[in-house]
Amino acid sequence: MLPKVNQILHIQVNSIDDEESRIEYKARIADVTDSSILIEIPMNEQTGRLKKLYYGDELNTFYIAQGGVKHYFTTSVTGFREDVLRLVELHKPEPEAITQVQRRSFLRVPAELEIAVKVSDQIQFIGVTDDVGGGGISMEYDGQIPLGINTVISCWLLVPYKNGNIEHIPFNGEVVRVKQLETGKQLAMVRFVEILDRERQKLIRFCFERQMDFRKR
Repeated sequence: MLPKVNQILHIQVNSIDDEESRIEYKARIADVTDSSILIEIPMNEQTGRLKKLYYGDELNTFYIAQGGVKHYFTTSVTGFREDVLRLVELHKPEPEAITQVQRRSFLRVPAELEIAVKVSDQIQFIGVTDDVGGGGISMEYDGQIPLGINTVISCWLLVPYKNGNIEHIPFNGEVVRVKQLETGKQLAMVRFVEILDRERQKLIRFCFERQMDFRKR
């Protein structure tokens, strides 16, 4: 489903400035053409300030459709248009490049990320993720480490972005499944039970960057 006129587009600028890349802006969609999405100047709702965009800026965006389903896509600024208001022209994504995220369903991507895990004061270790998503992760770890189903663990995930920034994302998770691998290691599937929304959004942003990389191959 493509975005429609008058829907609100939520925008984050893919910037090398870590603080800037975290700010969320909102803009009304003024028009949709065969090749472009035209939006009003984005505004930071916390400060009320307008955000000046430049030609070529890369944006991570989402809009909310019926049923509260979020639709994510990446785009870039392709130009500007003078109307009653100055409008920003964005590249219109192909429908298949838009990812829907249901309330309880999150995009998952293969990714080998370093993860620090604390089971107790006595049991702490470093693992490597097999895949990550907005609802949980799976990770490989030493097969000798006792980690049972329903165990609650504290984790810190090391997440790198294309712009060179690195985030440490903390969360508490619950082990929902453990699988013995032929390598002697174990694979644990972990769902998030406690994670701040802003931290989840950071992880979702990483997932969409990875998804775009896979589609370009």
